[in-house]
Amino acid sequence: MAETFYQKKHVSTQLALNAAWTPMFFCFHLILPALIDIVLLFIAILITMLAFKGISFWASMLFLPYLLWVGFATILNGLIWNLNC
Repeated sequence: MAETFYQKKHVSTQLALNAAWTPMFFCFHLILPALIDIVLLFIAILITMLAFKGISFWASMLFLPYLLWVGFATILNGLIWNLNC
């Protein structure tokens, strides 16, 4: 039961970070704060994968496409920030 609480906490953290990134980047054009947010999201996904690995290796691997997509978005966010400095 404690495992389930921590897994839900990790997924909730991801959801909050993901929900915060879109308005920061697209609506308010806060490129650097959005970059910090998406890096934290990437780290949160890794932590979630480790938490789910305790239950099932395949459950943790289900997060891999999400991790790759966020990694790609992080690179793009970083390049946009770099080009606008």
